[in-house]
Order: sequence, then C-alpha cells, then structure tokens
Amino acid sequence: MALHSSHLTRRGIAVSVTTVLAAAGVTWGVTTAAQAQQASSGTRTCTVNDLYLSMGRKEGAAGSLYWPVRFTNTSTTGCALRGYPGVSVLDSAHRQIGPAATHSGSSYSTVALAPAHSASAVVRTTNGPVGGPCLRTGSYLRVYPPASTKAVLVPAGWKTCSGVFQVGPVNTDGTF
Repeated sequence: MALHSSHLTRRGIAVSVTTVLAAAGVTWGVTTAAQAQQASSGTRTCTVNDLYLSMGRKEGAAGSLYWPVRFTNTSTTGCALRGYPGVSVLDSAHRQIGPAATHSGSSYSTVALAPAHSASAVVRTTNGPVGGPCLRTGSYLRVYPPASTKAVLVPAGWKTCSGVFQVGPVNTDGTF
C-alpha cells in the first residue's frame, strides 16, 4: 500500500508481484475484467503506479459534505479508469474506522486520462449528526482505484456521520 503525501515522491516505490511476473513473461492464462476492457478500448487500465491521488476541495450542500478524491496520471502514456474506487477511513495507526463507502448508484463510463490529466470520484457524508452520531475523525482515506487490488493512503481528515458514507464513480465532471 502506497502513501501519497506532498512529503513523498509522486510515484510509489512498491511494485506488485503481478507486475514483476508480467515483466518476467509469466502469464496466468486468466483474463480479468480490466484486461478485457483494455483489449476492447485499446487503452490500458491505470494502475496505482500510474496515479497520484490527492484530495480536492471539500464542499457542503443541503446537509451533505462532499470531497473529491483526485486521480492524476503521472505516467508518460495514457491510461483509463472505469467505475467506482474502493474507499475506507483509517485512523493514524491505519486501522479502519466504520464500514467502507457504498456506491452512489450513479452510472459511469470509461475515463481516459492523458499524462498529467486528472479525474475525480466524490465521497459524501452528512454535514454533522443528522439522524445518527458521527464516528471519530480519521487521518487517511484508503483508496483502491477502480479495477485495482492495490490501495493508496491519502492524508484526509474525514468524519463519517449518520451512517452515510458513499462514493461516486470516477469522472471528469466532478459529479457525485
């Protein structure tokens, strides 16, 4: 799991076993959904090593708090994201606080990211204890980009309230 912060390099050092095996020419004979998408679209799926994750600006509206998680392509080639990221809140000791975010239910499409371009997925909770208590404030969001089994820790002071913790799909419109 990589940690993204302004104090660290923009790209993680960790290399997944799958990447090492693929570089060595080892194949498993199994096609994943991400590989099938890549083959049909001609654009490869973004990996954690291609992306720098950061938080956008928090906004409140109609009793909700919205905060975009930004995915920036730091590689030298284009790649694509499709769907919802996995998101959970962690404390300073990297223990999960409460359940992971549920999907907003919004429709989505494939987002092609040229080098140095970004897309976002917006997380949402209530703006305070409306119909239920708030959990303690976390220090990080653990984010699995769509189609990834590798997560990134993004420094973020997030507090889930009223049992509402949702994430929207990755998009370039900034919508939930």
